[in-house]
Amino acid sequence: MKKVNRSLGDIQISKQAIATITFQAVQRSYGVVGLAAKNIADELAHAIVKDPTHGIDVEYKNDEINIDIYIIIEYGTRIKSVAASVANTVRYQVESSLGLPVNEINIHVQGLRISNGEN
Repeated sequence: MKKVNRSLGDIQISKQAIATITFQAVQRSYGVVGLAAKNIADELAHAIVKDPTHGIDVEYKNDEINIDIYIIIEYGTRIKSVAASVANTVRYQVESSLGLPVNEINIHVQGLRISNGEN
């Protein structure tokens, strides 16, 4: 939990809340087909428990928010442009929603996928 002290009281923000905001921002980003598991254990855990925020890791370090995002990108798009767009969108959404600065966003491209044109 991230604890923020305000004049009217304390606010506690869970990692799950930040991951949910991140998930929504990633889903709206151009060129992203979906989120991916970071490793086999995460893949197996997602198969058992359908967590929509799998592929997103949130960490707090010394009052800094660090976010790792594991994505699958649409084949034929510029990977660097899509990754930069995702990072910018996530940073904007998290900072505007929470009023807290994001220290670091790491985009991990786990694969490419050809869509069937229905997206």
